[in-house]
Amino acid sequence: MKVKIDPSQLHGSIKAIASKSQAHRTLICAAFADGPTDIYCRELSLDIEATAGCLKAMGSNISYDRDEGVFHVEPYDCEAAKTGADAEGFITIDVGESGSTLRFLLPIVCALGLKTHIIMHGRLPERPLSPLWEELEAHGAILSKNADGTIDVSGALCGSEFTIAADISSQFISGLLFAIPLIKNKKTDAVLTLTGNIESGNYILMTIKALELFGVKVDRNKDKLRISKDAGFVSAGTAEVEGDWSNGAFWIAASAMTKGELTVTGLDPGSPQGDRAAAELKERILAGGDGQVTHIDARDVPDLVPVLSVLAAAVNGETVFEHAERLRIKESDRIKTTVELLKNLGADADETADGIRVRGTGRLRGGDVDSHNDHRIAMSAAVASIICENEVTVSGAEAVRKSYPDFWKDFEALGGRITEL
Repeated sequence: MKVKIDPSQLHGSIKAIASKSQAHRTLICAAFADGPTDIYCRELSLDIEATAGCLKAMGSNISYDRDEGVFHVEPYDCEAAKTGADAEGFITIDVGESGSTLRFLLPIVCALGLKTHIIMHGRLPERPLSPLWEELEAHGAILSKNADGTIDVSGALCGSEFTIAADISSQFISGLLFAIPLIKNKKTDAVLTLTGNIESGNYILMTIKALELFGVKVDRNKDKLRISKDAGFVSAGTAEVEGDWSNGAFWIAASAMTKGELTVTGLDPGSPQGDRAAAELKERILAGGDGQVTHIDARDVPDLVPVLSVLAAAVNGETVFEHAERLRIKESDRIKTTVELLKNLGADADETADGIRVRGTGRLRGGDVDSHNDHRIAMSAAVASIICENEVTVSGAEAVRKSYPDFWKDFEALGGRITEL
């Protein structure tokens, strides 16, 4: 899908969609609770649907009422999982292009001892699973990667002492935290030791809060996370997924760039979501200029870099995004594709050793952008059109379905002018 965007000023009010990150976590906890749970989640996306679909294939009865915007989740039943198994006893789950779904559920199927065939799409088969892979194997899992990029899982996790590097992906840590309460016959409390610098620590906090909502307490002492050997998931009855700061950031940046009046609602300033930093970082970028260089540490907020780079182009000043190396292994190489987006629209931007440098001029020329099947690149291009002198065309505009299927509809409702080509 290719769209043409004519420059326009956005105005009005937009409510942030449901948090994809929180939806993943809440669905997983509910699927292994001791009773049914209703999860209010107004919006869906391909990633959320991937997690729900995989949990259903794993033996949890999950349905979604679109009129009410609520998931009805019945707990995991190992016998139900077996009904979908092939002749060799393997169930199949399709995680789509969702890194969260893969990295959260891989340790879980290992803990449950479910023989599982995992299908992935897009760049996901290329994205790293080490050192999580090795830690799972060290505790009894049998993992193999097939020639077609799929993964086969058998064996079952055992033991109570786990160690994982914390500077690769917080999703590895979250996956183990979800799995540990499901390991059978633990004789002692389980301890997960984190090594190295912790990346995206707020996402770990989100996981801990989700676990606690469903009755699993995590005690933290510096680099050690402890879970009781008797811990188990308890239904929360009902839960509500809060507004998403990651996707709200596109409207936050747009509100700073448009001459119209654009407000974003439905975001909790006290949320554990790390991307709530979008509001503060917006102000820091806007305060730059006059020969100053604004340095943004993206270590804990890598997903904000594409759209904040667009905002930096709208400011007369230099902004440097640092410690963003993990952007190389997202849906696209986001350092490369963000710089390409900016340059194609006329910005002065380049790659650095660990991020992006943008020398903003306040205006962009316009031009052609390839999303590279990356939802955040497609949405950032739309926001960039606000300060463009000429039209912007976006190839692969359908990539927004991964996290925000109604993005183009909402963009138009706020005054954006879009033509599908």
